Amino acid sequence: MKKILIVEDEFIVAHDLSVILSNAGYHVTGIADSVKRALAMLEEEPADLVLLDIYLKGKLTGIDLAGTLMKLEIPFIYVSANSNEKVMEAVKPTLPYGFIIKPYREKDVLLSIDIASYRSNHSRKMKADAALLTTGQQGTAPTVKSDSTEVQQGAFSDLIGESPALRKLLDQLMAVAPTDTAVLITGESGTGKEIIARHLHRLSARNKEQMIAVNCAALPAELIESILFGHEKGAFTGAVQTRIGKFEEASGGTLFLDEIGELPFDLQAKLLRVLQEREIERVGGGQPIPVDLRIIAATNLQLEREIARGRFRLDLFFRLNVFPLQVPSLKERRTDIPLLVAHFIRKHAAKAGRQIDGATEGFMAQLMRYDWPGNIRELEHVLLRSILLCKTRMLEEGLLELKLEDAMIDNPAVVKTIAENERDHIVDVLQRCKWKIAGAGGAADLLGIPPTTLNSKMRKLGIRR
Repeated sequence: MKKILIVEDEFIVAHDLSVILSNAGYHVTGIADSVKRALAMLEEEPADLVLLDIYLKGKLTGIDLAGTLMKLEIPFIYVSANSNEKVMEAVKPTLPYGFIIKPYREKDVLLSIDIASYRSNHSRKMKADAALLTTGQQGTAPTVKSDSTEVQQGAFSDLIGESPALRKLLDQLMAVAPTDTAVLITGESGTGKEIIARHLHRLSARNKEQMIAVNCAALPAELIESILFGHEKGAFTGAVQTRIGKFEEASGGTLFLDEIGELPFDLQAKLLRVLQEREIERVGGGQPIPVDLRIIAATNLQLEREIARGRFRLDLFFRLNVFPLQVPSLKERRTDIPLLVAHFIRKHAAKAGRQIDGATEGFMAQLMRYDWPGNIRELEHVLLRSILLCKTRMLEEGLLELKLEDAMIDNPAVVKTIAENERDHIVDVLQRCKWKIAGAGGAADLLGIPPTTLNSKMRKLGIRR
């Protein structure tokens, strides 16, 4: 993404953007102050990206031009001083790549361009994957065909899918990634929470430094404090030299705390202090050591339930849950299964020494009917086993050993999930309280939870008036 067109009717702003882009090595194809002029410039010299103000000279606005750019498949970023609710609602249908608010910093502009490039590459890759699919007869699952052709690898090459659930997650990821905000990633095992964490780091301003990943559930209980915070020489038997911990190691970058719900209760207070004070103390040391890092945590547990059971600190939960990201289960994004199948065939067939052209309709029908309790990880393992057992060039129905009788999709009496029941209950209480959240007689009071927890649940469950 080297050639950029600036569409801006304020000369000083346009000149400032041009200088920023030129200094960063981009080629500015021109500056247009109206939609008509912008379209003429694009016809003269195509651009890889457009920086687009909303209010321009003439009758047409930047939002009108955005619709044309989407049809032309040219990515664009809004650059505007107007970010009120009315404007944001107006640009929402044409907001796939980003929005920079004036006044901006140089790094905001350059980082937004990087993110737009990643998103553009991801969209192209999804279209390339979709091209690998052929649809069978009406009412049957699609037949998947593998292709050895290399597709363009974008930033999200390991997040395969086009489902609304995945798109929503990626939109949220893109919004929070450039910031230093703490993020709590939740979701079932096998959904790819660590992949999400790595993308958060990769798209952040800290991406020049490393991301240190720690699995809190795998750390030995007697060493966990030393591993996280480090220790001084002689701090305990066997401490023959000073060692830095994971917090110091990650300073400047990102610390990913996986399975945060398994962190011992006594150490949760120390983690809270790090988040508050941005400093740590090594085991056996009394000197505070400043650390500059971003904390990303993940869990497959319901932390609210752990709090109720006295296993997790409420104050730590509030510190970590500043921006929650819920990773959808594979059951919630079944339409992505054909794309995932094509991806895993490409990934594993050649390594296994097999020539696999795709999968039959019967094979795909079984995959689509199964509920995937192990999520994407289970799907990948099932496909790898099928590839190894396959004696033809198509994956066939007989290779699968899925317990389809357990699949809820075949059960006419579908049972709601816990999350669905919780959502319905909260909405019912909110309606009774006329959407009053806090205070006496408010929904939080009736539900027996703090208003902050209720607000967090509403965001997580997508509840709005």
